[in-house]
Amino acid sequence: MANPVVLLFRGLPSGAGEAQMVAFLLLPWLLLLVALMCSFLAVRHTRGDEEEGRLELVSATAAGRTAPLVATALHGVGASIVAGAVVAVIFVASGAPPVGAALIAAGCTLAGTVFLGVGLVSAELMPTSRAANALAVWLVVGTFVLAGAGNALGTPSADLTRMTSSALAWFSPFGWAENTRPFDTDDAWPLAASVLATLVLLGGAALLHARRDLGASFVPPRTGRAAARPGFATHLALTVRQSRAAGIGWIVAGLLVGILSTSLAGVASRIGEGNPAVTSLLQALSGTSADLSRGLIVFFVMLGIFAACAATQTVLRARQDETQGTAELVLGGGLTRTRWLADHVVVAAACAVLTIAAGIAGAAAGALSGGTDADLIRAAAVAGAGQIVPACLFAAWAAVLVVALPRTAIALAWALVAVAAVIALFGPLFGLSTAVVNASPFASGPVPTGEGVDPRGIVPLLVVAAVGVAAALGGIHRRELVA
Repeated sequence: MANPVVLLFRGLPSGAGEAQMVAFLLLPWLLLLVALMCSFLAVRHTRGDEEEGRLELVSATAAGRTAPLVATALHGVGASIVAGAVVAVIFVASGAPPVGAALIAAGCTLAGTVFLGVGLVSAELMPTSRAANALAVWLVVGTFVLAGAGNALGTPSADLTRMTSSALAWFSPFGWAENTRPFDTDDAWPLAASVLATLVLLGGAALLHARRDLGASFVPPRTGRAAARPGFATHLALTVRQSRAAGIGWIVAGLLVGILSTSLAGVASRIGEGNPAVTSLLQALSGTSADLSRGLIVFFVMLGIFAACAATQTVLRARQDETQGTAELVLGGGLTRTRWLADHVVVAAACAVLTIAAGIAGAAAGALSGGTDADLIRAAAVAGAGQIVPACLFAAWAAVLVVALPRTAIALAWALVAVAAVIALFGPLFGLSTAVVNASPFASGPVPTGEGVDPRGIVPLLVVAAVGVAAALGGIHRRELVA
């Protein structure tokens, strides 16, 4: 395990035991989920409520200006503790040693509090909740990658079952939690850095909050043009303009995943040749027995998740415009509701396709840089193209939710992506049946095999996506705008 293939799971190898292997595979992703949860929570209840005008109402009462910030901090800490407790209970119930389970729980809790602080500071610095979320997510992803790179550049043990992290990992909250080595040395001292970082970030957020006015920010909003260029004369162009920054971010992420896929897939296959356990694991995760494709498909499932996130975020922009009142202004100019929603769906599909295209291009570049033959590039193209329909399916579901359940559309749409991602990535590790795993669209796309291409469930996915889009476009004019 102590090989650069560790980047496949972003874990720190700490032995070859069953519990150690589970921690190696799952801990980074548990940390990532808790970190994202807390950063979104922080922005949602500070800058988000400030944009909606709710904080102004609270600040005018006897509660005062600092009450929302304190309440958000307490809420985030409580949510982190609950998440850690749930993780600990699951590990202990599955037979894992209690001390190691407690360390994993503590690592998840403190990762949550660190990125709660990151979200609170981002909300103070940035002028909008969208910008604050973007900054927080980039910091989460950046430190996640930093820990993975630090582990991969570390020093392997003589038996290649352990890795000593390089200095890079110690600049990341993910690296601090992973270096506790649960179920191995069970060293809690690295978590002291998480405690210190939490205190510094929460204190920094409080200081920044005390030094700015309600509605202001330390990073000033960028001023736009006084008049739009001719190319922005349509609503479709406006939707492209609004989604451009986020779309570029997802495309860059897709490119990086593609580069890693072909750079490391060969390493995974070589390790699997001498380790039946790794071979079985990769075969379960990828759903194929083709040696060339095992490690590759896991990466392209991740690429499909990124593309689905890009598509979902773009469609949900329609709901955000509706709540902020800008949709009413646009629709008052003669634009039909069907065209308004259709433009968001079209741009969402384009974002998904471009994200996957970037991943395929990155995979080709990674394969060519390593002197790999054309078979790996072909497999990457097939695996990538197979994720286009699953990604677009989530855009269709988001559109249906915007029409049918507008007030809960954002939460439900992201919940669908999260559940499908967890099932596709970790269903085999959790012992879920093949039927349950294949219920995730990400696990049902076409994949390359030794004999050609396995289409799997592409036709049903395509039909469901088409029906969803048609239902959303046909139903949007049947309801009023909902704030």
